[in-house]
Amino acid sequence: MSSVDLLQTLGNKYSAEILDATDEPRSAQELSDELDIPIATCYRRIDELTEHNLLELHDNILSDDRRRIKVYRRNVEAVRVEFEENELFVDIEERSEVTNTLDEAWKTLSEG
Repeated sequence: MSSVDLLQTLGNKYSAEILDATDEPRSAQELSDELDIPIATCYRRIDELTEHNLLELHDNILSDDRRRIKVYRRNVEAVRVEFEENELFVDIEERSEVTNTLDEAWKTLSEG
């Protein structure tokens, strides 16, 4: 993926807010409600962020009314954008394996 494509995705309205809010797993409806984003736009941004590997489908949970709900979590800890000598650099710091392992352990404990 090119730096320009990535920067365009990050620059779309609501993308940064969605990434910020998905440090913990969230459903599209939760993101829509919490961030005051129209649900259709929220799904579009989720698709774009997932396509660029900035967001991942974390789980498919069962709701109280027995429906499956997809929850998403960001794949990145940090995004840095630099402009040097007429060149654009986008550096992505992915979530660490330790962070992912701790999240999974917490999820297992909270389900038990």
